[in-house]
Amino acid sequence: MRYGIDVAILGELAEPARLVALAREAEAAGWDAVLVWDHLAFAWGTPSADPWVALAAAAQATSRIRLGTAVTAVARHRPEVLAHTVATLDRLSGGRVILGGRAGWRARGVHRFRFGASWRGGARRGSRRDVLALVR
Repeated sequence: MRYGIDVAILGELAEPARLVALAREAEAAGWDAVLVWDHLAFAWGTPSADPWVALAAAAQATSRIRLGTAVTAVARHRPEVLAHTVATLDRLSGGRVILGGRAGWRARGVHRFRFGASWRGGARRGSRRDVLALVR
């Protein structure tokens, strides 16, 4: 079994340097992973960091710990862009990336940030499969 820390990179933790420090401390303490939220909390008026940029900074500051998203709402992303971002971070980190993905939470939230997305039953049909096929 492996253990990781789940971090909401919102508010005070939206500062990427804080995630870098936390990732270094977690690695030194023997944790297996640091996972962050991929959330658009700025819509609520809360500062939030881009998870992939923050994870890239953490990847450069660590050497062993796995890094990734606890949950990425795949329907909110263009599959080819998300796949490219994840693959680039995986190369940058030396193969330490974890992509936690799901369809999304609410249709209203996906429509608000994903113009033109077709929403059927809570997810853009095929988006998870598209991303997984591209990441592989």
